[in-house]
Amino acid sequence: MPKNSDSFYNHIAQTSDEPMGLEIDRAEGCYIYTTDGKKYLDLISGIAVSSLGHRHPNVIKAIEKQIGKHLHVMVYGEYIQEPQSRFAQLLCDQLPAELDRVYFVNSGTEAIEGALKLAKKFTGRSKLVAFQNSYHGDTHGSLSVTGRNIYRDPYEPLLPDVHFIDFNRDEHLDKIDHKTAAVILEPIQGEGGIIPARKEWMEKVKQRCDETGALLIFDEIQTGFFRTGKLFAFQHYGVVPHILCLAKAMGGGMPMGAFVSSTEIFEEFKHNPPLNHVTTFGGHPVCCAAAHANLETLLSDDFAQKAYQIAEIACNTFRGDGIIEIRGLGAMLGLQLRDSDLTQKVVKDCFDKGIILGWTLHSNSLIRIAPPLIIDPEVLRDAFTAIVESVKKFV
Repeated sequence: MPKNSDSFYNHIAQTSDEPMGLEIDRAEGCYIYTTDGKKYLDLISGIAVSSLGHRHPNVIKAIEKQIGKHLHVMVYGEYIQEPQSRFAQLLCDQLPAELDRVYFVNSGTEAIEGALKLAKKFTGRSKLVAFQNSYHGDTHGSLSVTGRNIYRDPYEPLLPDVHFIDFNRDEHLDKIDHKTAAVILEPIQGEGGIIPARKEWMEKVKQRCDETGALLIFDEIQTGFFRTGKLFAFQHYGVVPHILCLAKAMGGGMPMGAFVSSTEIFEEFKHNPPLNHVTTFGGHPVCCAAAHANLETLLSDDFAQKAYQIAEIACNTFRGDGIIEIRGLGAMLGLQLRDSDLTQKVVKDCFDKGIILGWTLHSNSLIRIAPPLIIDPEVLRDAFTAIVESVKKFV
């Protein structure tokens, strides 16, 4: 029987020449355990997924209960399934009144695809406005509105009539005009380097959308579910989008995504033709049960304060030569180092110490820090101190 590692390298399609290569035995709380007996502190939460840590008991209990009832029974939207209905109700109860309908999908990029289609269908327009250094996913539509040519160029031509303007700058907001179907943005650019939007700028974008009839889509795939200190990042800004895209931490570790909008806007998916946006596995009952337990748990404790505490510990710890700044909101943080060489050495050194870090797709000199919100503050302080010591080692 071949080793798991042999099968991984010989038969799993690879996305880089140097995968991290940890052979996972199990994961629990903030830790990942490998088959060679090592233990790793996961400071990126599987890329902002495991906000309650790995295998939270409430999520596991909900999964086990639903497995005892049924798995997939029908494509999306045809049968009434309790896990879907209960989770949709709980989610919409946390949102402004105009965000009262949810469409469940399997991932973030599917949420973006659905949101783009919905905006074009509702407005009858084709033009899309997106932002430089944005990231919205890797399927063709999502890639079309991702603002980094290095990822777009190999797959051109993509969607036509997509226009990129600068994030956080007032110039060129007139590109949002009466031909624009939608403006899509991340309240905090994640892969672009953990860059929060300015409140005044966000308000101007929304005002321009209102003036022109364009729909505003917020990609909160990374920022949702208390990652930034609010349940959703748009709550920091007082700006409500027309369409809200969610995923990552939504499912408590299960594959889950959604786009949320109003009853009025979602009417467009029901006719001309009927069933004009469908999915087989979207809203899978086991995923919905897990997501419901995940959100219930997040709402049952002060996870907003836990996110802010993570930010406070980071700000108090990350100082010294080689460290340029720590930025972000709540527990969605980026540690900007002097250069890419230092960053690579620090990430590797911490990995050898049993601390999992990473960087963002558009920046190789920024360390991504997104720990589980349940992390013990003393464990976090020790890990952050180890990162600082690693920086000192290579400066």
